[in-house]
Amino acid sequence: MSKHILVADDDLHIRDVISFALEKAGMQVTLAEDGRQAVETFRKQPAHLIVLDINMPEMDGLEVCRELRKSSNVPILFLSSRDDEIDRILGLEIGGDDYVTKPFSPRELVARINAILKRSTPVRNEETKAEDEIQRGKLSMSPEQHQVRWDGQLVSLTATEFAMLLLLVRAPNRVFNRDLIMQQAYDNNVYVSDRTIDSHVRHIRQKFAEVGCEAVIETVHGVGYKLAAC
Repeated sequence: MSKHILVADDDLHIRDVISFALEKAGMQVTLAEDGRQAVETFRKQPAHLIVLDINMPEMDGLEVCRELRKSSNVPILFLSSRDDEIDRILGLEIGGDDYVTKPFSPRELVARINAILKRSTPVRNEETKAEDEIQRGKLSMSPEQHQVRWDGQLVSLTATEFAMLLLLVRAPNRVFNRDLIMQQAYDNNVYVSDRTIDSHVRHIRQKFAEVGCEAVIETVHGVGYKLAAC
């Protein structure tokens, strides 16, 4: 079944370029001209992923993300015309999965979308059959159901956050540097900065702190990250 992508951008040319690239890649596309229309459209017809411009009238992309995150973990890829690290990190902190800065390559955009969709779609095979639930102390993860719990409490993670934590949970004694995390959580043809990885880790920690977990990911200074003792 083809994936349904909601594209929200106030620039008609950008919408047309993205729509053409995604449809060429076999995806179904719905378009929104501003933030408010994006929220209304998603509520009427949920999508598998949203491409969300940060600078839009009515509601900007960050406001849209905050609103949708109240009830949905739909993957969100931000578009921004400002090459500003603070904007990028802010977008990730409120629940975005990735970002692309304008001007962008349609091929790169499609690659990033495919990478996010791959992370957010559970795959049922011989390997995952034995992983219906992975237990590490008070932490449990279900790759099949795409759920994570701490001491029985459900923790809501984005697709990217889930993929990163699952990598650490599968090898609890291993320290992963940022390059390894990037390769596993993203496709090899997609590059993200160290700051992006750090931002995702910080967001995961914040979510676990809200359910009483003091530390779920441990920083190994000068090396990378590992699963903390649970």
